[in-house]
Amino acid sequence: QVQLVESGGGLVQAGGSLRLSCAASEWTFRNYAMGWFRQAPGKEREFVAALTQSGGIAYYADSVKGRFTISRDNAKKTVYLQMNSLKPEDTAVYYCAARSFISTTKDEYDYWGQGTQVTVSS
Repeated sequence: QVQLVESGGGLVQAGGSLRLSCAASEWTFRNYAMGWFRQAPGKEREFVAALTQSGGIAYYADSVKGRFTISRDNAKKTVYLQMNSLKPEDTAVYYCAARSFISTTKDEYDYWGQGTQVTVSS
């Protein structure tokens, strides 16, 4: 059982940056592909970014491509989401998730964190 804890959310002005972190409890973290998802009020949870175990392959949603970067540090058992040029429409609760193989589909992920709120003001 992998436990995931997100941090780094907050309130930022449009055009600003935030870096989210997701720390895992298990040393087997390196065996998991990691994903970031977000859920805005009244909307379904949507894919943001995903990364393979080695960090060699990354997928991004079109809405964040070129602005967000997913990365990981297996020694620290942590995955990051660097968010630049933030827009009000990026406002959501952001979740990290883990599974055996990289995927953009939320229903395929086995483990989830509790989420961290990101609010972008205009």
